[in-house]
Amino acid sequence: MEILWVLMALIMLSFVVLPFLRRRRGMIEQVPEGHPDAADPANYGFVRTEELDIRMPGPDQDLLDVLDVVQHTQDYRAAQQLLAGTEIEGELRWQRVQAFAGAAALELQQRPGGVSEAPGGQWLRVWRVEAPKDAGGAAVHAEFLVQQAWRTSTPGTDDFRIIMEEAKDACGQAALLSPGDPVPYIVELSVARGLNYSQKEFEQLWLKILDRAPAHMGAHLAALHYWCEKWHGSRELANSFAEAAAARAPRGSLLAAMPLFAVFEHLPEVNLVSSFYQSEVVTKAIHGALFAVHAARPDDPMLAHVRHLLVFFLVRSERWAEAMNQLIHVDGHVGALPWTLSADPAGEFAVYRALAVAGYEANGGSPATLPH
Repeated sequence: MEILWVLMALIMLSFVVLPFLRRRRGMIEQVPEGHPDAADPANYGFVRTEELDIRMPGPDQDLLDVLDVVQHTQDYRAAQQLLAGTEIEGELRWQRVQAFAGAAALELQQRPGGVSEAPGGQWLRVWRVEAPKDAGGAAVHAEFLVQQAWRTSTPGTDDFRIIMEEAKDACGQAALLSPGDPVPYIVELSVARGLNYSQKEFEQLWLKILDRAPAHMGAHLAALHYWCEKWHGSRELANSFAEAAAARAPRGSLLAAMPLFAVFEHLPEVNLVSSFYQSEVVTKAIHGALFAVHAARPDDPMLAHVRHLLVFFLVRSERWAEAMNQLIHVDGHVGALPWTLSADPAGEFAVYRALAVAGYEANGGSPATLPH
């Protein structure tokens, strides 16, 4: 009799799980490009998958030009000049520091050096030696060390801790060189996560950032990781942090989108409820992010970050037209969440883009009906 009940339970479970798995596969896979049944993103002027830029969430031509010069000449001075001319309290400085540090880290990974070859990223080492008092170079070096720790070692190991301790010292040096600059403290947020700062220690660090740039979206996103369940907080603490940021957001700030990022950080790995993305919590967070995007300055450097995450949630919610309205603003660049979590950011983005196009056309949309 017990065996009969087990068999009946398995049969009932199959009725629940199999449709879900088919649906989930449909949300992840797509008809291959070029297939007669495939909706063609090219009809909307979207960039081909192989041409998507995975380095940044949105365009920053000055940064790209300088990166090209630095990497071809191995001369840091163009980077130094660009950071010197970038507002220290703004979002753009933080993004550019991350980009220079990431470029140096990638170079080192590709060319670790040897007997007859200098290691990649040598221009950053020369920058620190020749201009030790330069605040921009100090901030890039601190961020480089943080990225190296996460890239090359495992949290909790001696190697990881040694690199993170060095990064912490570098953050302190960078802060001394530019007292009003929030970037060294934003870099330290990642150090705090890696070195297991207590909540009291983390809050003291966070107050230093709020004193310098209270509405800094990039800083809030970096801090959110600490409060997440997978690190040193919980779902409740992360939501509370995000909602408090949204509540005190000044007019035109993207901080109203913070709850959507908190939802993303705590998505269930397996979701058996097909209506999850239409739930009240997700819908409220989406509406907050849409409001933030509508109210933000068109040139806000963090705007693309919010739009990319909206694409993910709007597609999952089957809100095709709204997803398309976000895609027309960010297409071409995919260096943002959630795509950067994939081994193939461009491919992941292209899947969601194709789903948005297919859903849009299935509901009567066309290139002619999409506003630009």
